Amino acid sequence: MQQGSLPQSSSGLVARELTLDDERLLQDFFVDNPAYFHIVHGCSPQPDQARNELEDALPEGWTFTRKWKIGYFDASGRLLAVASVVTDLLALTVWHIGLFMLAAPLTGTGLAHQLHLELENWAAGHGARWLRLSVVAGNVRAQRFWQACGYIEARTREGIELGQLRHRVHIMVKPLFQGTLADYLELMPRDRAEGSLPVLSKPA
Repeated sequence: MQQGSLPQSSSGLVARELTLDDERLLQDFFVDNPAYFHIVHGCSPQPDQARNELEDALPEGWTFTRKWKIGYFDASGRLLAVASVVTDLLALTVWHIGLFMLAAPLTGTGLAHQLHLELENWAAGHGARWLRLSVVAGNVRAQRFWQACGYIEARTREGIELGQLRHRVHIMVKPLFQGTLADYLELMPRDRAEGSLPVLSKPA
């Protein structure tokens, strides 16, 4: 994949890769849109939330090809959406969405579905055959969104600690070709119910 290759959006937003130079910008975005953190972590975004996102490390032993931190900006340079994507997570062609956030005023406008579809097409165009993510059971809006996007549950894990809370976490997947859940689990046996590896620390 080319270094500068990013999803193209017909929404009028411009996507670019976020780096540590964008830490303050990303931190302000998190602070201005705290609902996700209250649901998932049980508290407001922490002072180092953006840095942790930009420098996040996968669990020991988890393989991947590349981590993308993508920001979507309007014409005035405002950050309005963020996506975190890990390519070839644990298996080739499996791409994991670690974070997918939209500015609160844009909720319900259809923009989230549009950006996800464009992200999906971008991933498929660069070799992804599966999209994977995790969502906490208490995040009802997120569960409904991902189901509407065509994701199905692969497994559930109990007692996952995130911030100040413990959650049941659903691992969900979506085929980008004519594949079944059985096909996915053949490729990714760690997501079978008897598996024991940790989920990523930032459910979508």
